[in-house]
Amino acid sequence: MSSLNQSNFRVQEFVLFGFPGLQDKESKNILLAIFLAVYSLILLGNILIIVILLLDEGLYIPMYLLILNLAILDIAISSITVPKLLTALMFNDNIISFAGCFVQMGCLLSFLSAASFLLALMAYDRYLAICNPLHYPAMMNNTIVMKQSLSCWAAGLLIGIFLVCLALRLPFCGPNIIIHCYCDHSSVVRLACADTVINNYTGLVISLSIMILPLLYIFFSYIKIIMSVVKITTSEGRSKAFSTCGTHLLVICVFFLLAVFIILSYRVPGVSADARIMVSVLQSVIPSLANPIIYCLRSKEIRESFGKTLKKSKILPGGF
Repeated sequence: MSSLNQSNFRVQEFVLFGFPGLQDKESKNILLAIFLAVYSLILLGNILIIVILLLDEGLYIPMYLLILNLAILDIAISSITVPKLLTALMFNDNIISFAGCFVQMGCLLSFLSAASFLLALMAYDRYLAICNPLHYPAMMNNTIVMKQSLSCWAAGLLIGIFLVCLALRLPFCGPNIIIHCYCDHSSVVRLACADTVINNYTGLVISLSIMILPLLYIFFSYIKIIMSVVKITTSEGRSKAFSTCGTHLLVICVFFLLAVFIILSYRVPGVSADARIMVSVLQSVIPSLANPIIYCLRSKEIRESFGKTLKKSKILPGGF
């Protein structure tokens, strides 16, 4: 095709190639079984949390409103990537339209950015509750938390729209094969028939900013929290607080470290495409799978509310 014809040709659809090293039927069946089970658990866990928090007015407090937003984000992030992966593995349906690809890209960028900001907000909430308990009711009531949560969603949406608009200014005249399971920003931009230096550097700066800055603030907040926890007189109280902080930090570290690996993997030579794609998919499922357990099912209030709900529904004869 001549350069003139290429400049007038626009890609109408993309092909999601998936895992380059796992194209055989047996590997696809294994991946299908794993991700189908994981996605089912994600939906079950997070929908259960949402239902419990909506039905029990006693849980209408700032901490649980933040967890409610996180559960919604967990469902959204995994639902943007996993269903398309499942249909590709099950039916070999790996075609996505041009518009559909950029919508998927924008939604994923928006939701991941919002999740990053929300995790920082949750750390701020715990910092105030533990380190400044006297000022907490005035600084973190339900109205303030809802406004802050909406700000996280809005900031994420603006970032997603900006990066998608920046990518749409590029011409896409072929090839149209994306070496990924979904429309990852960097993988799509690499297919453009033009200089992508501005997109690459802008995407890198924004991605690192929305990952590293919230992570630094989270660590700062938890250092303050740990310093306060050390002053607790009872060993049982310290043990409970450290256990809670430790599990929260573990999930947070997994989310952010996987994101940083994905961002840098495109700039570091020698990183396998299969490893990069697998880490990308895991980033959208591991936190979504772990968050209901870490933030909610370990909470006594959530367990008691769940028991009351089952008792009202006559599923359980007694308490939980």
